Amino acid sequence: MKDRIQQVVMMSRPLSSHMATGRALTTESEREYISGEHGEQRRYEAISRVKSRINQPLIEDIQLFKEHAPKLFDELQEAVCEVNQE
Repeated sequence: MKDRIQQVVMMSRPLSSHMATGRALTTESEREYISGEHGEQRRYEAISRVKSRINQPLIEDIQLFKEHAPKLFDELQEAVCEVNQE
């Protein structure tokens, strides 16, 4: 399910020969930090970075989907709602 969200978000980015691969909202390191594996300060910093992504790039992607790719928007919404129901 998380992979579906990552795919949807990554599809909104422009294609390039230098396309980075990664997670949807977090890096592997941030996932470790948020889970508390490296102390409270690292956890706080990682959460702050993710909040920034939610409040800007993710919102922009969602607006793009709503306007230009409604099927992607529906898929994203379905994936997020499924996670929320678990």
